[in-house]
Amino acid sequence: VQLVESGGDAVQPGGSLRLSCTLSGSAFRFSIYDMSWYRQTPGKVHELVARITSGGNTDYPDSVKGRFTISRDDAKSTLYLEMNYLKPEDTAVYYCKTGYNYNGGSWGQGTQVTVSS
Repeated sequence: VQLVESGGDAVQPGGSLRLSCTLSGSAFRFSIYDMSWYRQTPGKVHELVARITSGGNTDYPDSVKGRFTISRDDAKSTLYLEMNYLKPEDTAVYYCKTGYNYNGGSWGQGTQVTVSS
C-alpha cells in the first residue's frame, strides 16, 4: 500500500489549505478503509487530527474541531483534509494513514504545513 500526501504549504494565520492523500498498490478498494490524518512536530509524538470511517463517520480532537474537515472520494481513492482558520500551532508535518487508530496500517511520507506571519 502506498499513500502519497500533497497540498502542504506555508500560509499566514487565518489562512486555509487542503491536503490530499491518494492510496495505491492495495489489493483492496480504498472504500473499505477507515482513514486518518495525524501530524507531528519535532520532538513530539504524532497527534490525531481527524479520522473517517469507511462509512463516512468522522471524528476530530477539540484542537481542530470546527476548523478542519476530513472527507473522502472513494472513486478517486483519495482522502482530503480541509483546514481553515489556521493557527501557528497547526504547523507540523501532516501524515495520512490507513486505519482508525494510531497502531497498524500504512503511513504516507508526510507533507509540511507551516503557519506563520
